[in-house]
Amino acid sequence: MKTITATELNSHLEQADNALFLLDVREPHEFEICQIPNSHLMPMRSIPNRLDQLPKDAAIITICHHGVRSQQVAQFLLQNGFNNITNLIGGVNAWAADVDGSMPTY
Repeated sequence: MKTITATELNSHLEQADNALFLLDVREPHEFEICQIPNSHLMPMRSIPNRLDQLPKDAAIITICHHGVRSQQVAQFLLQNGFNNITNLIGGVNAWAADVDGSMPTY
């Protein structure tokens, strides 16, 4: 499984030609507190029933609070035919620490 740091992800997002699908697998109440811009909320427990809503041809970055749930989702997606999956190491917590110091944390 591929991984990416918050700083590396930010560099990719700053490129105008990026085609990343940011998949946030946290719960709605967590997403309300903070999120990486342009991320798509799909709570972890809902993913098995929503695989058809994910782009098979896009690079998907899995995101959660600290990177554990998103790693589990990334593994699940790889086992279900998705090929271009990358997990954000440290999740939104790392994003707040390394990229956006103004982001609320919890």
